Amino acid sequence: MYPIELQAHTYEERHGLMPALTTAVSLCGAWIVERTTVSPKGMELRIEVELRMIVELYAAMLSAGVEFGRDGHQLLAEQCTRRKHMKADGRSLLMIRMEIAFLDDVTLHSLLMSGSSVA
Repeated sequence: MYPIELQAHTYEERHGLMPALTTAVSLCGAWIVERTTVSPKGMELRIEVELRMIVELYAAMLSAGVEFGRDGHQLLAEQCTRRKHMKADGRSLLMIRMEIAFLDDVTLHSLLMSGSSVA
Protein backbone atom coordinates (compact mmCIF):
# COMPACT_ATOMS: atom_id res chain seq x y z
CA MET A 1 0.00 0.00 0.00
CA TYR A 2 1.52 3.29 -1.12
CA PRO A 3 0.65 6.37 0.93
CA ILE A 4 -1.16 9.34 -0.52
CA GLU A 5 1.33 12.22 -0.20
CA LEU A 6 -0.23 15.53 0.86
CA GLN A 7 1.30 18.94 1.47
CA ALA A 8 -0.75 21.21 3.70
CA HIS A 9 -0.44 24.39 5.68
CA THR A 10 -2.28 26.20 8.41
CA TYR A 11 -2.38 29.58 10.09
CA GLU A 12 -3.52 27.95 13.33
CA GLU A 13 -1.12 27.64 16.25
CA ARG A 14 0.32 24.14 16.70
CA HIS A 15 -0.98 23.84 20.27
CA GLY A 16 -4.51 24.65 19.05
CA LEU A 17 -4.53 22.67 15.81
CA MET A 18 -3.16 19.33 16.97
CA PRO A 19 -5.81 18.56 19.64
CA ALA A 20 -8.58 19.66 17.26
CA LEU A 21 -7.14 17.65 14.39
CA THR A 22 -6.58 14.54 16.54
CA THR A 23 -10.17 14.66 17.77
CA ALA A 24 -11.56 15.28 14.28
CA VAL A 25 -9.56 12.41 12.81
CA SER A 26 -10.65 9.95 15.49
CA LEU A 27 -14.31 10.99 15.24
CA CYS A 28 -14.40 10.02 11.57
CA GLY A 29 -12.93 6.59 12.25
CA ALA A 30 -9.35 7.25 11.16
CA TRP A 31 -6.13 6.73 13.11
CA ILE A 32 -3.03 8.85 13.45
CA VAL A 33 -0.42 6.12 13.16
CA GLU A 34 2.64 8.35 13.46
CA ARG A 35 3.30 11.97 14.32
CA THR A 36 6.74 13.48 13.70
CA THR A 37 8.02 17.01 14.22
CA VAL A 38 10.24 17.75 11.22
CA SER A 39 11.05 21.37 12.09
CA PRO A 40 9.88 24.09 14.47
CA LYS A 41 7.27 25.04 11.87
CA GLY A 42 6.55 21.65 10.34
CA MET A 43 4.99 18.33 11.25
CA GLU A 44 4.39 15.06 9.46
CA LEU A 45 1.39 12.84 10.14
CA ARG A 46 0.66 9.35 8.91
CA ILE A 47 -3.05 8.64 8.95
CA GLU A 48 -4.94 5.43 8.15
CA VAL A 49 -8.57 5.58 7.13
CA GLU A 50 -11.04 3.28 5.45
CA LEU A 51 -11.91 4.48 1.98
CA ARG A 52 -15.60 4.65 2.92
CA MET A 53 -14.73 7.40 5.48
CA ILE A 54 -12.51 9.58 3.24
CA VAL A 55 -15.16 12.28 2.74
CA GLU A 56 -15.57 12.64 6.51
CA LEU A 57 -11.79 12.80 7.02
CA TYR A 58 -11.40 15.41 4.27
CA ALA A 59 -14.11 17.58 5.84
CA ALA A 60 -12.67 17.08 9.34
CA MET A 61 -9.20 18.22 8.27
CA LEU A 62 -10.60 21.32 6.60
CA SER A 63 -12.78 22.18 9.59
CA ALA A 64 -9.80 21.82 11.94
CA GLY A 65 -7.95 24.52 9.98
CA VAL A 66 -5.77 22.50 7.61
CA GLU A 67 -5.48 24.03 4.14
CA PHE A 68 -4.41 22.21 0.99
CA GLY A 69 -3.04 23.40 -2.31
CA ARG A 70 -4.53 22.42 -5.65
CA ASP A 71 -2.72 19.06 -5.75
CA GLY A 72 -3.90 18.11 -2.25
CA HIS A 73 -7.50 18.92 -3.07
CA GLN A 74 -7.23 16.96 -6.31
CA LEU A 75 -5.78 13.86 -4.60
CA LEU A 76 -8.47 13.89 -1.91
CA ALA A 77 -11.24 14.52 -4.46
CA GLU A 78 -10.00 11.51 -6.48
CA GLN A 79 -10.30 9.33 -3.38
CA CYS A 80 -13.79 10.68 -2.72
CA THR A 81 -14.77 9.74 -6.29
CA ARG A 82 -13.19 6.31 -5.86
CA ARG A 83 -15.25 5.81 -2.68
CA LYS A 84 -18.42 6.69 -4.55
CA HIS A 85 -17.81 3.86 -7.04
CA MET A 86 -16.55 1.14 -4.69
CA LYS A 87 -18.51 -1.99 -3.89
CA ALA A 88 -20.76 -1.83 -0.83
CA ASP A 89 -18.86 -4.61 0.93
CA GLY A 90 -15.36 -3.34 0.02
CA ARG A 91 -13.19 -2.08 2.88
CA SER A 92 -10.10 -0.52 1.39
CA LEU A 93 -7.63 0.99 3.79
CA LEU A 94 -5.85 4.20 2.76
CA MET A 95 -2.56 5.44 4.16
CA ILE A 96 -2.08 9.21 4.05
CA ARG A 97 1.26 10.93 4.66
CA MET A 98 0.65 14.61 5.29
CA GLU A 99 3.21 17.32 5.90
CA ILE A 100 1.76 20.38 7.63
CA ALA A 101 3.55 23.75 7.61
CA PHE A 102 2.58 26.14 10.41
CA LEU A 103 2.55 29.61 8.87
CA ASP A 104 2.52 32.93 10.63
CA ASP A 105 -0.51 35.05 9.94
CA VAL A 106 0.76 38.02 7.94
CA THR A 107 -1.25 41.16 8.57
CA LEU A 108 -0.79 44.72 7.39
CA HIS A 109 0.20 45.70 10.92
CA SER A 110 2.92 43.01 11.12
CA LEU A 111 4.31 44.10 7.73
CA LEU A 112 4.44 47.73 8.79
CA MET A 113 6.10 46.87 12.09
CA SER A 114 8.79 44.71 10.47
CA GLY A 115 9.62 47.19 7.71
CA SER A 116 9.23 44.43 5.08
CA SER A 117 7.81 45.00 1.68
CA VAL A 118 5.60 42.61 -0.24
CA ALA A 119 6.41 42.20 -3.92
